[in-house]
Amino acid sequence: MNIKLRLIGMNFLEFAVWGAYLTSMGGFLASAGLGNKIWLFFAMQGIVSIFMPALMGIVADKWIQAQRVLSLCHGLAGLFMLAVGFYASTHIGSIQFSTIFPLYSLSVAFFMPTLALSNSVAYNALEKARLDSVKHFPPIRVFGTIGFICSMLTVNFVTNSQGIQFQHSHEQFLLSGALSLVLCAYALTLTKCPCKRTSGQSQSFAEATGLSAFKLFKQKRFAIFFLFSMLLGASLQVTNGYANPFITHFQQVPEFANSWGAHNANALISISQISETLCILLIPFFMSRFGIKKVMLISMTAWVLRFGLFGLGDPGRGVWMLILSCIVYGMAFDFYNISGSLYVDRNTDPNMRSSAQGLFMLMTNGLGATLGTWAAGLVVNHFVFSAAQPNWSAAWYCFAAYALVVAILFAICFKEEAPTASSNQ
Repeated sequence: MNIKLRLIGMNFLEFAVWGAYLTSMGGFLASAGLGNKIWLFFAMQGIVSIFMPALMGIVADKWIQAQRVLSLCHGLAGLFMLAVGFYASTHIGSIQFSTIFPLYSLSVAFFMPTLALSNSVAYNALEKARLDSVKHFPPIRVFGTIGFICSMLTVNFVTNSQGIQFQHSHEQFLLSGALSLVLCAYALTLTKCPCKRTSGQSQSFAEATGLSAFKLFKQKRFAIFFLFSMLLGASLQVTNGYANPFITHFQQVPEFANSWGAHNANALISISQISETLCILLIPFFMSRFGIKKVMLISMTAWVLRFGLFGLGDPGRGVWMLILSCIVYGMAFDFYNISGSLYVDRNTDPNMRSSAQGLFMLMTNGLGATLGTWAAGLVVNHFVFSAAQPNWSAAWYCFAAYALVVAILFAICFKEEAPTASSNQ
């Protein structure tokens, strides 16, 4: 089978696993009496991303082929996610945080590294097929977003035997776990990624364990790039965690109580993922025409608009602002996440490719997302859940101001340099 078609299948399944619960989990937890714990579930994705992607990247670089590590991680993630679903199905009305949270945590601990590993597997396969990753990867990666949308809409419209939508029931976790096990098997059929073992030569501890990827911080441009990747990563889970309750809260506002948007938050949010599929295809043009700095600045500007338009919009006459916010999300996410991954791949030694991708994940989905989720919780609790008069707009304006400050500082501090042979060593 054509290698691009095989990588399309991998990306479709990779993000279908995530899309089955990421945007709907908050609603389920709220209905299960765990609404005040929602931020912890999203923060856990960031916490495990601080060390697991880098650890699995080291394993893939040094000891076990990357496609096999990808398979192993999905196998374990799928089993633990199925455990979440089965536990929830047998304890309806009495779900305990002390049981469901550890099972969920173990699942995401093994899932989060697969985001970087799948990139490494794809880049390796394209390289062996003599295909340019900047040109050919984005059209492949777009099917990951399509997979996310398919899962998201499936849990939105499919109901169980009691007539409850999957997005409000435990079936979302069962679907995610089942898809993860499918990818566990499929990953073993992908192009082999040879480990970079060194024989007959003495190695330092850093070289033997893959920690040498951290030497990238010695290069000023990489140090600044990773720092701002972390700062921008703080925006990643804000709307995943709070967009749905924000839009749904308009049901309590008489003026918007009967509006379509207030009762279809998940469908409205899905426009964000649809926008992703289109914006991914723009990456090769923007990367080749403008370079990583301008592409990242476009992403940062899009985050400002993403949050600001949420603050201004409503599901009535202002619904166009919510829709526009969802449209610009495509650039906000793709021009930062996908372009950043490509930048790391093209500017690092192939011997540390998986480790470098894991490091990028650590800074973005790890430290950045963890700090961002924690800070977002403080902001939302202050302006919404702990306030006498909830003020969602103030919270969104705070997030927009933060993104604007990051953009200005990045424009001043980051100096893009053409890669040289020495810089890749």
